[in-house]
Amino acid sequence: MSATTSSKPHASSKAAVLDAIRAAGTISRVGLINATGFTAPTISNLVRKLINEGLVVETGHAESTGGKRRVLLQLNHAARYAVGVHLDHGVMTYALTNLGGVAVARIARPGAGAAEPAVVVARIAAEIATLIDSVGVERGRVLGVGLVFPRPLGGPLGPALEHATGLPVVLDNDATAAALGEQWTGGFGTATAAAALYLGTGIGAGLVINGITYRGPSGNAGDIGHVSVQADGPPCWCGAQGCVEAVAGPAAVVAQARADRTLAAATGLAESAKRASVATDFAAISRAARRGEQRALALLERSARYVATATRGLAAIMDLDVLVLTGPGFAVAGSVYLPIVRRELHGYAVDVRLSRSAATASAIGAAALALESELVPLSHGLRLPERLDSFSESAG
Repeated sequence: MSATTSSKPHASSKAAVLDAIRAAGTISRVGLINATGFTAPTISNLVRKLINEGLVVETGHAESTGGKRRVLLQLNHAARYAVGVHLDHGVMTYALTNLGGVAVARIARPGAGAAEPAVVVARIAAEIATLIDSVGVERGRVLGVGLVFPRPLGGPLGPALEHATGLPVVLDNDATAAALGEQWTGGFGTATAAAALYLGTGIGAGLVINGITYRGPSGNAGDIGHVSVQADGPPCWCGAQGCVEAVAGPAAVVAQARADRTLAAATGLAESAKRASVATDFAAISRAARRGEQRALALLERSARYVATATRGLAAIMDLDVLVLTGPGFAVAGSVYLPIVRRELHGYAVDVRLSRSAATASAIGAAALALESELVPLSHGLRLPERLDSFSESAG
């Protein structure tokens, strides 16, 4: 269980207890007292409410330590669901998850392109309905929708989608959503400083510090795609030069592959002047590397070294203990990037691993965003605590 449960500034005591049960997987009432700092009568009352609402169930007993065996509690995973939508340039990915953050249904559809917002909203609403109906989940059990983008966009999509679906909608960026998804499903384990390194259309990172998803004042914390790794490197769309995204992001890898006529032919990139998306071309290069195409492998390894260099800075500044590689880019090329990032971070005592759900991480994380917002909301206006113990029980 995360060691930070009692320090998280939940909006209510009930949210704190539910979050502690989620983080633990299974836990006794005595365990909840230790995890939250609440009194025994408070825990007894809150657990009773959660059981009555169907959110928590009793499940067996802990091993005896000499006295009466303690009853264990866990989430009732089928009690509630949430929908996550990842809206990227080339594809829209949907995930319906249960209360534990496990995807019970997923679909992928073509991206929105240049369609008007009203058309995009209508599409998303219809596809959400199809997703829910495909597994027969009762609409009343769906808590809300998380909608995430490569960068925080906002605009009219959130309120319009709420109106179209009749469900609460929460917005965020895809890297932060991926990090929250790892936190919700236990991918970060007991880490107190963790990051999800996200490789999709671009490169970013989501941060979870002391159990809190840290976004920064503008929502762009962890945007390492715009860390410069070449002072005199190519210009980046952000206005700087030599950003890791411009030098070694998926679009840069694809451009370099297309410029190599031999490699372009070997990967199929020469068959047309334009592919459907950067993701499609990047996947083709990754498949070629796995087949033993040395030019493709060399391109990916070069990219990995730059990504690893930027990640080393993130690990040093944030004192990370866990780093999870996630996103569709790592889903197809993680076997190349993982050992290089691990080697670069050797000496930092960072556990570097590949996500179990890299391909759909942001959609799953978006659903976790909705679950957190509706079930275990935190107090508004948060800033990272200067000390872990600076949040008292009064936050619950």
